[in-house]
Amino acid sequence: MKILPPLPAPHKLGALSRFGWHALRQAGVGMRGGAGVLLLALLVVAALGAPWLASQNPYDLAQLDLMNARVAAGALGADGQRFMLGTDGQGRDMLSAILYGLRISLFVGTASTALALLVGLPLGLLAGYGKGAWGGLVMRIADLQLSFPPILVALVLLALGGPGAGRIVLALATVQWAYYARTIRGVALGECAKDYMHAAAVLGLPHWRILFRHLLPNCLPPIIVVATVQMASAISLEATLSFLGVGMPVTEPSLGLLIANGFEYLLSGSYWISYFPGLALLLLIVSIHLVADHVHDLFDPRARGQRGR
Repeated sequence: MKILPPLPAPHKLGALSRFGWHALRQAGVGMRGGAGVLLLALLVVAALGAPWLASQNPYDLAQLDLMNARVAAGALGADGQRFMLGTDGQGRDMLSAILYGLRISLFVGTASTALALLVGLPLGLLAGYGKGAWGGLVMRIADLQLSFPPILVALVLLALGGPGAGRIVLALATVQWAYYARTIRGVALGECAKDYMHAAAVLGLPHWRILFRHLLPNCLPPIIVVATVQMASAISLEATLSFLGVGMPVTEPSLGLLIANGFEYLLSGSYWISYFPGLALLLLIVSIHLVADHVHDLFDPRARGQRGR
């Protein structure tokens, strides 16, 4: 007669179930981060490969045909060409326009984030390390900047300077530098209170060496997470400004401008002109946020453990 092993005690069953649920949650977090990285990589490759992947240059007037205007998604045009995502009111292939729009949106988001980080990081680092009047002055300016809605500041700057990729990058960097300055100052204040910083000061190391060899590397993990989130915010803000007509000019497509182009056709049933660029913008922002969440988990394992509970 075969003897069966004894059943686990009830409290052990509860522990096993909690362990299994924790493992499933941890696996879900990892899969979500991997999916975000994969989706963002696909969108970046599609944007960089737009000149080779797109069937037409959507903003070359010589390649447009008004006979193909407002062709539904998946339908054939007047010349027999099939448009997978349809065309807009000027006969522009929406798939090609989205690929080129992704290039502009990613460029504006990346360039404005890098420029804002280039300004905010040293200001916040010096404010946290030096403290005193300099730190207070930088934080008061940052507080003044943050007291205004970002879109309002960007609207005023673009109204003064006019539309264009370079101008909108400067406007978004002006809006965002204060986030980095305030974040890195808070981190730097915490790091300056630790023993390794006191030891570096006692050893008489130069200030530049303490700043860039000891303090800065320990301040980078949170600022990388903030930069990733702010990149998504910059792309969203640029799309909003372009939708309002003060962002990118019509000769330089972005996803926000493509959505605006189809807004007037929504009530007539040509939903695809705005729908597919809006979907591409949504996927781009969601993928960046998923990557930011994954980066945060990599730099802070405690947060990953708490999320898995």
